[in-house]
Amino acid sequence: MNAPTAQPTTLLVEPSSLSHRDRLIRTVLRSRELSVAIVLLLVIVAAAIKSPDFVFSSTGWRDLLLTPSIMLLLAAGQTVVIITRNVDLSVGSILGLSAWLTGDLFLSYPGMPPLLAFLIGIAAGAGLGLINGVLVGYGKVPALVITLGTQYIFRGIVLTWAGSQLISASQMPKAFLDLGTAQILTIPVLFIVAMVIVVAVGYYLQTAKSGRELYAVGSDPEAAVLYGLAVRRRVIGAFVLSGALAGLAGVIFAARYGTVSSSAGTGIEFQAVAAAVVGGVAIFGGSGTAWGAGIGAVLLVTINSALPLIGISEFWQQALVGALIIAAIVLDRVLAARQARKLIEARDEA
Repeated sequence: MNAPTAQPTTLLVEPSSLSHRDRLIRTVLRSRELSVAIVLLLVIVAAAIKSPDFVFSSTGWRDLLLTPSIMLLLAAGQTVVIITRNVDLSVGSILGLSAWLTGDLFLSYPGMPPLLAFLIGIAAGAGLGLINGVLVGYGKVPALVITLGTQYIFRGIVLTWAGSQLISASQMPKAFLDLGTAQILTIPVLFIVAMVIVVAVGYYLQTAKSGRELYAVGSDPEAAVLYGLAVRRRVIGAFVLSGALAGLAGVIFAARYGTVSSSAGTGIEFQAVAAAVVGGVAIFGGSGTAWGAGIGAVLLVTINSALPLIGISEFWQQALVGALIIAAIVLDRVLAARQARKLIEARDEA
């Protein structure tokens, strides 16, 4: 009896015939990150033409890199959460609580090493992120509602704890405050730290198995459950990471500005969401990179400082940021629809 003949398998999408280098170049040229980086470069060039000190003075160059450091951390954490089809609106309050905790620790323990303050701030933020993650993962309540509630709860804790008090630079150790101005080859140390973390988070999302699973969870949570992925654990982990980075941002806030009050970080959570979305992270989950969110964070912060130099009023500054957010969401929907249409056409032709 003759063995049955194996039928050739038809692929919906044929493998690329391009070399690895050519595929990499094509991917970079088509990436959303490159588009956002070009816009950022144009904003910087326009501001530098109007006022050369914006880039070419020592303080201008320092501020250009140092000011986005906090937003870079928040955008990276927000990216991880949004990829899972959630959002974290409590990061501003976590930042404020961590910043005040840092200042209060230095008041209570003047000889405390700055490194310990960083570790405590990160741990506190991770703990608050864990609360968010557990409530979202087990409560089956939309993250928008949960984190909006915890935003007010965490801010209320800061207001009750701090009251009308103010922690000034004179009450914190010089070694800690020096981190806010320290530089390596004219590059601020805090910016280097923030960039290393953004790159690390981006690498984790793209290469680690658990990082890739976050994309699967955001693309289709129900399918991820059926596939056997630990959806609840991944969502909780995303919130813990977001909280930890917000806690770190709070410590950096204290080192950067040297003054902490109960209003630290108020409203910054919306800027973090905007940075991620403008940087190419789909607000509906399942796509985007921490690298793109980082570029988006630098772009939004730079817009706020560059547009006044160009002569654009504050109203149009806010309008431009809003237009960028809307354009990013519309572009994401268009690209998703185009990709779906191509897959359907490939299936029909098979």
